Amino acid sequence: MSAFQITRDGLVAHLRLSRPETSNALDISFWREFGPALKALDAAGDVRALVLSGEGRNFCAGMDISVFSGGAILNTDTPAARQAFHQSARELQDTLTLLERVRFPVIAAIQGACVGAGLDMVSACDLRLVSQEAYFRIEEINIGMMADVGSLQRLPRTLPDAVVRELAYLGTTLTADRAERLGFVNAVLPDPETLLAAALDMARAIAAKAPLAVAGSKAAIVHARDHTVAEGLEWAAVMQGSIWNTADILAAIQSRALKQPGEFAGLAPLATLVTPTD
Repeated sequence: MSAFQITRDGLVAHLRLSRPETSNALDISFWREFGPALKALDAAGDVRALVLSGEGRNFCAGMDISVFSGGAILNTDTPAARQAFHQSARELQDTLTLLERVRFPVIAAIQGACVGAGLDMVSACDLRLVSQEAYFRIEEINIGMMADVGSLQRLPRTLPDAVVRELAYLGTTLTADRAERLGFVNAVLPDPETLLAAALDMARAIAAKAPLAVAGSKAAIVHARDHTVAEGLEWAAVMQGSIWNTADILAAIQSRALKQPGEFAGLAPLATLVTPTD
């Protein structure tokens, strides 16, 4: 059984974690399938926004303990085992980093618990909406380990340093209201149903914009996070020259004037340069 289900509504895709009986803990099937699924959506070129949600009471309870069964990841008794551990950790990190690399924005719709690897995941999303009872926690410190799949690297870019240290050292809970005040989430909705509706509305609004401009904006924001202002400006100038589309600009102006949906150039499908093997 898959750890998630993907549905489509025109230009909007919806990936829903589908193991509510485990609070959507991320099992081995998730880690094996999530990356290829994101790559496939991106490669098609016809997705303009993705909503990421979870079934049931909680968004995600973090890493499923079954991922560690057999001891392969946990074994660090020899130099070779430590090298393999490092490689496995990098593969988990790269899987979630794909949320930043796909060309379309990803909107996380979060209810209930979002802890451990779930927080790692949503920290890589573009936008975050939550229901009133949602909460976040760096759970790893509460079970004797350091978080290592993205929270400690991305949260300092979206939350005050002192708050990240509080979460990382104490394992305390970040409530929905506090997360909104600190700018980590875009809005707090009253209940999960309203939350999902708001996330899908946001995705449809993004899908109505020129996709090349949206993709370029996402790439520029991610680049700017990790570079100086001067480097970001130079990169943006090169990117703008690459994606400038006069037809899209005229279509956007006409759309606003006529108060009608605009017709924009779509993203090109990505060439398949490497054929997956079983």
